[in-house]
Amino acid sequence: MIFGSFIAGSSPEGSAAVAYPVFTLLLDIKPAVARNFAFAIQSLGMTSASLLIFGLKLKVDWNYIKYVTIGGVFGLIFGTYYVVPLISPPMAKLFFVSLWLSFGIVLWRENSKPTRVVHDLIENLHKSDMFRLLIFGLIGGVISSIFGTGINIFTFCLMTIYYGINEKVAVPSSIIIMSIETILGFFIHAGVVNDFQPEAFEMWIACIPFVIIFAPLGSFVVSKLPRTAIANFLNIILLVQFVGAMWVIKPNAFQLVVCGITLISGLLLFFFLSKNPRT
Repeated sequence: MIFGSFIAGSSPEGSAAVAYPVFTLLLDIKPAVARNFAFAIQSLGMTSASLLIFGLKLKVDWNYIKYVTIGGVFGLIFGTYYVVPLISPPMAKLFFVSLWLSFGIVLWRENSKPTRVVHDLIENLHKSDMFRLLIFGLIGGVISSIFGTGINIFTFCLMTIYYGINEKVAVPSSIIIMSIETILGFFIHAGVVNDFQPEAFEMWIACIPFVIIFAPLGSFVVSKLPRTAIANFLNIILLVQFVGAMWVIKPNAFQLVVCGITLISGLLLFFFLSKNPRT
């Protein structure tokens, strides 16, 4: 969680992107326990990172935060009750890492262009932009209901590829979004669904001292880095995440086909967004 919380504070990946696969695949912890732990620990770690973002007065896009969060609330609630019971954890994780790898490839390609233009905000926000952000937030909320994270990286894809938002703005914005989402997820499982397990609580208590330090530290470090360094750091995370999942899960032929289809579909989607950016 030292590494995971640092990642959560310095990138659009929540600490659950590290915790979920390690817990479920290496430590043989039940997926539901890993998910609930992820919500609980991020409610402190990412909130600490958000407070540092406010304290340092880092630039964020409030329209991005507002509309994605609204969609994410509905997506999280819907996913918790109607999607989570249907998902196989290994298959879901393979889908997760394959989709994000496709985004990393497109982001790397875009940043390799010396003429790439970036913006600090979504300029001239239209109703179509509001709707688009709401829909991506809704889908991201469903993804978060499965893993305890996801809305941050999913909407980060839209912001950087389609809207051309500077990574130094999109990263802290996505952290604030995930902070709100994860507090809601923690509340749903601990106070409404009442399925917050004793094991998740014990791990949460053990990890609190580490995440409240290393998540803000990640945000501080990333605030000092240039935009390209942040993008390269994210690409490394996505690649390691994919390779790690392949090594741990050892997918069968059917799962490999699903990974391939997801990767190709993701590449087509993100290439389409990059070729048809919002102007």
